[in-house]
Amino acid sequence: MRKSRRHPGQPAESGAHRQSRLSRESFSGKLFSRELQVLYEDDSIIALNKPAKLLAVPAENSSAPSALSLLSAELRRKRQRAIVVHRIDRYTSGILLFAKTWPDREALVRQFLEHTPVRQYLAVVRGHLKAKEGTLVHHFRQQGLFQRLTRERDPKATRAELRYSVERVLRGATLVRVSLVTGLQNQIRVQLSALGHPVIGDRKYHPEEASERRITRVALHAAHLEFAHPRTREKVSIDCEPPADFQALLQALKFR
Repeated sequence: MRKSRRHPGQPAESGAHRQSRLSRESFSGKLFSRELQVLYEDDSIIALNKPAKLLAVPAENSSAPSALSLLSAELRRKRQRAIVVHRIDRYTSGILLFAKTWPDREALVRQFLEHTPVRQYLAVVRGHLKAKEGTLVHHFRQQGLFQRLTRERDPKATRAELRYSVERVLRGATLVRVSLVTGLQNQIRVQLSALGHPVIGDRKYHPEEASERRITRVALHAAHLEFAHPRTREKVSIDCEPPADFQALLQALKFR
């Protein structure tokens, strides 16, 4: 089940994972115009490559399509269902995992609560990091849709931890690989910003990023996921190449 890790820009390798595409023609909803790539599927789980700007799950009081609603419509034809295991931000691309039964979902959620899955993201950040690798620990307090930094002794504080390593130095920017230890909403964006290196295109926490024209969303991609299969307990390892807009940003920032 394992696929070797590749650097962005290298061609995809063939592997044992089942790969297919759920195209617009697969669904009745006319609002969906992108393709959902199936990275892995068996009788108990399915992992998708979610495009940026597509919701992971339906938004309240909104008819906008989501990865969950589109996948559910497709699986219904096979008398299967899609159940959310974890989420990624709307403007983040990459791996999104679903279960097909409630027992499988419960087994996977336990792993995520125990922080045992390996969750790696690629991010393009402003500036050049002083250290080639490191660990960041902060404490967040949720305020509406935003995560705000707070102190550990804050009774409403939640601990956030990640590890990072520099993948490539670019012109005025850096490609970093981030491994989540905890998995809070917007965690990578807030912690890298606190380090002094905001993610390019992050208009939510840095309004000045609205002037960025080389990418129209946050430059963050869920690239790698490892977990124990909910039934067999064997390791499942999934990789997902960054999409075209992410690759174009890397190309634009290359040293000439």
